[in-house]
Amino acid sequence: MNDHKPLRLVAFASGRGSNVAAIAQHIRNGELNAVIAAVISNNSTSGVLEFAREQGIQAFHISQKQFDGDEDFEDHILKVLADLEADLVILAGYMKKMPKRIIQTFQNRMLNIHPALLPSFGGKGMYGHYVHEAVLNYGCKVSGVTVHLVDAGYDTGAPILQRCVPVKEDDTPETLAARVLKVEHSIYSEAIQLFATNRVRIKGRHIKILP
Repeated sequence: MNDHKPLRLVAFASGRGSNVAAIAQHIRNGELNAVIAAVISNNSTSGVLEFAREQGIQAFHISQKQFDGDEDFEDHILKVLADLEADLVILAGYMKKMPKRIIQTFQNRMLNIHPALLPSFGGKGMYGHYVHEAVLNYGCKVSGVTVHLVDAGYDTGAPILQRCVPVKEDDTPETLAARVLKVEHSIYSEAIQLFATNRVRIKGRHIKILP
């Protein structure tokens, strides 16, 4: 990874893929030195696959249900990622747990985005509106966004970037989600750009960002 060669991203998503679209826009704007090599979804009717096809990005529907066993599925994913020469794997609303073997192959080269300030409001079942409902039910005055490395747990990888989002007195899960999503759309590209410019140093859970 260096300043000159665009970082090759492969995005995994299950839904509409608004974060993938935001990353693509930052690339077009010249704010992110990367290229989306492909989009992979476990959902054949997902909006993210439709978006990728419209943008001329390679789009793959790959579901565990298509394979006889876990090993065949993982072998196929790894072959696709190798063929695509993926530098960085980004999870953007991917609703399946990434297999350990793939995480290990892309150790420190796989990112996820979470709509809260981890380690609060993370873990199994904490996604989408469930996160925002939990934040409001707890009475938090601040929520936020975390971009983190992916490890074998749910939302337990070391944070790369975090940003606060205020919680308003009259917020609903929907209004809070909309405010958080706007921050997601900027911070994910910022985190990826840190990798594109070789500014991330990782030592265990300690992340150092170079100026």
